[in-house]
Amino acid sequence: QVQLESGGGSVESGGSLRLSCITSGYTHCLGWFRQAPGQEREGVAGTDVNGETVYTDSVKGRFTMSTDNTRNTAYLQMNNLRPEDTAMYYCGQSRNSFCTDDPTDWQLYNYWGQGTQVTVSS
Repeated sequence: QVQLESGGGSVESGGSLRLSCITSGYTHCLGWFRQAPGQEREGVAGTDVNGETVYTDSVKGRFTMSTDNTRNTAYLQMNNLRPEDTAMYYCGQSRNSFCTDDPTDWQLYNYWGQGTQVTVSS
């Protein structure tokens, strides 16, 4: 289960934030997702049990996802933030082996954190 998310906040365009997520139990995939008001939840980054990490195109080169050795803690380092990155960010945990097909597909995830708000002003 996803126990805790932290690290959101308000920054100016070009700023940085680092999100953290603590999980428990078996994890096949970990992912970061975001949802802006009126929009569908979007996969930002995801990593599977094989260590492969994928990113959505809009954050490539700016965001970096990492995990600790136990894979129970996930991080999302967000640099060069833009106003369009403003959203509620969620950590997801999947115990489904088929999440490796697309670790950024939120529909393949079982457990979610409470969300942390990221607001980027221009």
